[in-house]
Amino acid sequence: MILEHQIKASLMLRENINDLIALAAVAEERSFTRAAARLNVSQSALSHTIKGLEQRLGLRLLTRTTRSVAPTLEGEDLLATLNPAFEKIEARLRALNDARDQPTGTVRIVSTEYAIDTILWPKLSPVLQQYPSVNIELVMDYGYTDLAASQCDAGVRYGDQVSEGMIAVRIGPDERMICVGAPDYFEAAGVPQTPQDLADHRCVNLRLSTHGALYAWEFEDKDGNEIRVKVQGQASFNTINPVMRAAKDGHGLALIPERLAEGHLASGELKTCLDEFCPYFPGLHLYYPSRQRPSSAFEVILEALRQRG
Repeated sequence: MILEHQIKASLMLRENINDLIALAAVAEERSFTRAAARLNVSQSALSHTIKGLEQRLGLRLLTRTTRSVAPTLEGEDLLATLNPAFEKIEARLRALNDARDQPTGTVRIVSTEYAIDTILWPKLSPVLQQYPSVNIELVMDYGYTDLAASQCDAGVRYGDQVSEGMIAVRIGPDERMICVGAPDYFEAAGVPQTPQDLADHRCVNLRLSTHGALYAWEFEDKDGNEIRVKVQGQASFNTINPVMRAAKDGHGLALIPERLAEGHLASGELKTCLDEFCPYFPGLHLYYPSRQRPSSAFEVILEALRQRG
């Protein structure tokens, strides 16, 4: 019974909307003939529509003469409400139509600070200038964030860390982590010759937000065997930029992305060690669910981030 009532109400609403559109057309044209041509219906059918609306409301909405048609007071009152609503609907439909050719929407990406600073923002800043209807939200997180739980559209990880069931698009070149320190530190403490020598050095730690543990430094010997070293030191951080800053200030050695250190190596603020134990690995990738249907805004961002060559 309730469903039947809802269906009837829906049909009645649809019928009323069509009739109200017809009323507005007649009132604007001040003629059944011109309004019928505008609506692409016969004059008799339009007249029947208006009469049916008036009968349902129990009100006369139009005054008809041999020369023209004009709204009654009740009709003017109704049209005063209808016309602004119709104008808003038409404006919104035009905007949606325009959006087909103009990418629009918000894209939320979770990433590390390093990826935001070195890849995401440099590549996406021009996108905001080129597409004013595209919004970008960058969320910093060093953990393996669940995209659905965090309401993010995509995330950024190194290629060997992307989960199954995700589409991964390379956005950066292969990278490596390098061991660096300030020249004064090496002068005072010496230069480690193997990863195991790090046990005798002060190091700046990175705490992972995924499970709260300190990051075990990863190296590789000449035969490709993995070497993991847990280091000790006075300073620990949960983002990479302060780790590098502490190393520059002489508080110990740090393991940081090579590209992050390039400028400081060139200036002499930092020097490297253990280079032969620092392997390259798959670079940064943008990942998102395979079931996701990309929006126009997401497609623009994906194209801007995609690694060429």
